[in-house]
Amino acid sequence: MNGTLDSHTGKSMGIYYWPCGNLVLTLAAAMWLGAGPLCIPVACLSAADAPPAAEAVEFNRDIRPILTETCFPCHGPDAETREAGLRLDIRDLALQPADSGEPPIVPGEPENSELVRRIFSDDDGEQMPPADAQHGLSEQQRLLIKRWIAEGAEYQSHWAYVPLHPHAMPRPAQAVASASSIDAFIDAQLAEVGLAPAPPADAVTLLRRLSLDLTGLPPTPADIARFVNDSSAAAYRREVERLLASPRFGERMAVYWLDLVRYADTVGYHGDQDVSQSPYRDYVIDAFNRNLPYDQFVVEQLAGDLLPEATTEQLIASGYNRLNQTTEEGGAQPKEYLAIYFADRVRNVSQAFLGATIGCAQCHDHKYDPFTARDFYAFGAFFADLEEVGKYNARSRPPHIELPTAEQQQKLEELDRQLAALRSELESREPGAAADSGQQELEQLQKQRDAVQAQVLTSVISRATEPRTIRILARGNWMDDSGEIVQPAIPEFLGKLDVQDRRATRLDLARWMCSPENPLTARTMVNRLWLLMFGQGICASVDDLGGQGSYPSHPALLDWLSNEFIRSGWDIKHMLRLIVTSEAYQRSSLPSEAMRQEDPYNQRLARQGRFRVDAEAVRDSILVTSGLLVERVGGRSTKPYQPAGYYAQLNFPRREYQADEGADQYRRGVYTHWQRTFLHPMLKAFDAPSREECTAVRSRSSTPLQALTLLNDPSLVEAACVFAARICSQAGPTPEQRIAWAYEQALSRRPDAAIAEELHQLYTQHYEHYRQHPKQATALLRTGHRPLPPLAAAVEQPASDVTVAPAELAAWTSVARVIFNLHETITRY
Repeated sequence: MNGTLDSHTGKSMGIYYWPCGNLVLTLAAAMWLGAGPLCIPVACLSAADAPPAAEAVEFNRDIRPILTETCFPCHGPDAETREAGLRLDIRDLALQPADSGEPPIVPGEPENSELVRRIFSDDDGEQMPPADAQHGLSEQQRLLIKRWIAEGAEYQSHWAYVPLHPHAMPRPAQAVASASSIDAFIDAQLAEVGLAPAPPADAVTLLRRLSLDLTGLPPTPADIARFVNDSSAAAYRREVERLLASPRFGERMAVYWLDLVRYADTVGYHGDQDVSQSPYRDYVIDAFNRNLPYDQFVVEQLAGDLLPEATTEQLIASGYNRLNQTTEEGGAQPKEYLAIYFADRVRNVSQAFLGATIGCAQCHDHKYDPFTARDFYAFGAFFADLEEVGKYNARSRPPHIELPTAEQQQKLEELDRQLAALRSELESREPGAAADSGQQELEQLQKQRDAVQAQVLTSVISRATEPRTIRILARGNWMDDSGEIVQPAIPEFLGKLDVQDRRATRLDLARWMCSPENPLTARTMVNRLWLLMFGQGICASVDDLGGQGSYPSHPALLDWLSNEFIRSGWDIKHMLRLIVTSEAYQRSSLPSEAMRQEDPYNQRLARQGRFRVDAEAVRDSILVTSGLLVERVGGRSTKPYQPAGYYAQLNFPRREYQADEGADQYRRGVYTHWQRTFLHPMLKAFDAPSREECTAVRSRSSTPLQALTLLNDPSLVEAACVFAARICSQAGPTPEQRIAWAYEQALSRRPDAAIAEELHQLYTQHYEHYRQHPKQATALLRTGHRPLPPLAAAVEQPASDVTVAPAELAAWTSVARVIFNLHETITRY
């Protein structure tokens, strides 16, 4: 092992390697406290962050998380599991005597409150929560509850369900919305706790961060040079506008959205057969690129088919309703699967658009939020009009539309014209006349037409039909038809739709989603945009703004952003522009000692976040650095190299994976074929989800398998070979020049002396190794389909103007593989 330093972390990291054939093993990742957000239990945060004695206890911030974790399962909204006649989530009920005859809470009198007596009791028969409960109370939490009751036991409506109201700025508001408004909220909180913010990030780090965040790709050396050498005040804003206008922006944003709506190229259940819905993915990319207002984006997906004179794009958008997992299993019960599809839609629509877990009320009232089982079935009833079946077959998956290219359309029209003319000719012949080959010609033309038609892309869409009857299913039992019939309705506590006496439709639901009466949609999306730009949401639980979620670190800022989102006309690019031009976004991610001690998880946003980029961005960044990336927006899903036999267990039908050749092999990860049950190994290694359910935030692990994937995935080995060819042809003649050039191409900066020396040693050792093992050099360089530059006849022959020695190219491939494997290469700082 040779030690090197990560210049961004200041931590020691090592490069481990063995100069053997086709393996260069590099483990260059030191995960440490500042590397990214961690998941912390809500109740633990509340205890650790208890307000100081001089500050009043706040129910939503301090008490609700504790009660949610420890009390509401037995004393919350769900009547079926409520015990002792005690309900603690509603103040009026919490003040009434329980079955014991004692009032649980007496405001201002903790000594007379049964709740306090029970939580401090040492008697196993009286102690609450019971000793065998999954979650107990810490001493600090008990004292906090007691203090809250002493202060009057004031309740608050859950913050996410409260209507949006303007919040006073911590300092005089600006005339128009600006990034400084964001900083006003953040800096005010930092000042309260006496925590100094981090200084601005250096120019290279800042542009690299901005490029990865807005496009999913690193900047080029030319981008860096332009920005670093531009001293004007408008330099940074010009880069922001350039990146927001890039076609890459839509591709980057689509990756996140496709996680939310569980987009995939296969059906998921049983045989996990292919299904054509890539046009929906392309619609999403295009919608983000043309900055389609978010409220219209929502409407087109939920109810594009119900819009007057719906366009082809709006019909494609309505395919959102068909992204759920389906089955073609012969023995499947259609009625059962219709119930499964129903529940899946309720979960996904509520979580993807509202940040709500209505799906938890499928079998009983929600245990932590005011969603009832009736709400669950009434919400799902909006989708009872969708034309669908419980069990599909491999030959047909209606409703769908055909989407021929202009060339295909022209061919089909020409063949139809020829077919019509020939049929007319045959029909006009006298009875008994010979058929001069007319019928054969007809059959040939029909075969040609069928061949063209088979290449036409199709996409599943929504189509409204007579709504089926929806009943409340007792305990979610799909075989029980005794439940009450319900009509489409939004959750009762959130209001009612003004539809007079007619049945509410998906279009009504979609319009309510982004109406002033609904406080959830704007908060949810703004929080997720913040997540993308900081690595964590203002509310850390981006998948759940409800009772089991986290209290926002900056609730007033979240509401200010939500109001601004609505005021802007639901303008996504406007909101991202505000965020990335703030001082908070542009700060360094290096924590000071005070930050480590006072705010280890960066909840107060004194610094930027740092985290590994998503799986697609890992691959895309390496491909673009190598020069292999083919950039073309839209199209069919692509199939990168994959291990032989990986699909061996896929049946109905059995299938062989055929990797793409040509340009499709080198396209961005957003276009990769998404096989739900057998996700591409590279994507899986870097925590991409299967997309069986809504994923609002991906896990971020750090495993040896990731290092091995970076070293040995054929796509990345091929990229290293091609990058090595660039090193040999475009950098200077000396190893020192080539190392500096390669490092700057990949990481936007020159290597430190220690790193450069280590890479030089690696090159020397591997060059000698490949000189002695020419077959290994040749085998390495043959990875993938892309042709390499002409190789010298002899493995050790020096490079000339037209050739490169195989041993030299293989050695530089080893250097490239190490650079691609560095922690800094796949980390956004």
